[in-house]
Amino acid sequence: MFAVLDSDWAIILVVVAIVVFFGGAKIPKLFHSLGSAQAEFKRGLAEGQASEASTAAPPAPAAPPAVPPPPAAPPAVAPPTAVPQAAQPSGSQPPVTGA
Repeated sequence: MFAVLDSDWAIILVVVAIVVFFGGAKIPKLFHSLGSAQAEFKRGLAEGQASEASTAAPPAPAAPPAVPPPPAAPPAVAPPTAVPQAAQPSGSQPPVTGA
């Protein structure tokens, strides 16, 4: 796009055109204005950062007290286990039921 400005002659031609357009006396004033605008911009940035640091958000209030958890469910009860029957005498027969 700016291939025209690749040569030294093109840059010299642009500088000469600026001098003719603005005049020799206006160019130093232009650069002085640009310099003071840059200094003002930097000063404004520094003041903005300083004011942000001084007006930083206050620390967050302490967390409200914790709500106690709900009571725990009662422990699960294991189903009853089978109770072993009393040992029968070795010589006896189990009772006969029914006909």
